[in-house]
Amino acid sequence: MRHRDFGLLVCLEQATPGFTLFSPIHGKATYLLGLRGEVVHQWEHPLTTGSYGYLLETGNLLWVGRLAEGPQHIGGRGGLLREYDWSGKVVWEHQQVGQHHDVRRLANGNTIFLGWEVVPPDIERRVPGGLPGTRHPDGCMYGDFIHEVTPGGKVVWEWHACRDMEVEKYPLSPSQPRDELAHANAISPLPNGDILISFRRLNTIALIDRQTRRIKWEHRDDRWGMQHDCEPLASGNITLFANGCNTATLPFSRVVEIEPHTRQTVWEYRGKPSYTFFSPHISGAQRLASGNTLICEGQWGRLFEVTRRGDIVWEYVSPFMGPDRNGDPSNEIFRTYRYAADSRQIRGRVRSVYA
Repeated sequence: MRHRDFGLLVCLEQATPGFTLFSPIHGKATYLLGLRGEVVHQWEHPLTTGSYGYLLETGNLLWVGRLAEGPQHIGGRGGLLREYDWSGKVVWEHQQVGQHHDVRRLANGNTIFLGWEVVPPDIERRVPGGLPGTRHPDGCMYGDFIHEVTPGGKVVWEWHACRDMEVEKYPLSPSQPRDELAHANAISPLPNGDILISFRRLNTIALIDRQTRRIKWEHRDDRWGMQHDCEPLASGNITLFANGCNTATLPFSRVVEIEPHTRQTVWEYRGKPSYTFFSPHISGAQRLASGNTLICEGQWGRLFEVTRRGDIVWEYVSPFMGPDRNGDPSNEIFRTYRYAADSRQIRGRVRSVYA
């Protein structure tokens, strides 16, 4: 697939009013769009975006930049965590070599993020699955950890996949190399402190009990094809982006909503026909207040909004290109968010007749 058109492609009256935020992962800026695709605000960064940024309730931007240090040849590397005010002034910063993918600000003012660490050889040998003889070029297996840090950078809570999971129960997908356990790509904190986490290499989402650090609920579905962006809804359901790669059938992506108690899919979006919607990596979805869903088809830099019936009512393709790891131009986007004009994040800061 190759885009011929960029910018705003569709904007119907059923589109949810608001402003759309995204950070091209091969660029050094974050953009806020009005509903007609116009850039109404932007932040400039010193480094290439590591994954994404999102707006805190203060209107500040929490963003991840990609340090040169840290494990190479694995997607999602970050390392520089920054909070900017609306004018672009840096008001908080934390560096952690090996940080990757996701970061979230907690209600207590602390920040949690994902990171990589070396899995001890005795634990690595216990990890089932994956392709034999495919350790990381560094000669090891990396595993995920979560740190919670204070504004001053002190670690006050931590979780380690290789020690807090019974690794024998979590076989790596048979198509994947044994360079990682288990490639977490999303963490969503719940009000009670528990953390919903997505493990791409395991085709699994799970709930980590904050007090015990054990997994208290999990759901694996190999048909997801190594998912991203698990998000809890107010209803208690969970949405995720099912990438659909490494499946036996013709690959295609879906956005899925599941009911966690029954583990049943209660809603999904797929392309028409299915193969017209496919991003084998990155990507995500946000359920909007209108009931529509904002989708990031990340590999193609495509952002679009669908109704419950699956009708596309807003569509935008990013024109912002940067060099990927091969030096080719790419407009990839990890994740996107829509904010209402009267939300705490936006209220009084932006004016647009199209919002």
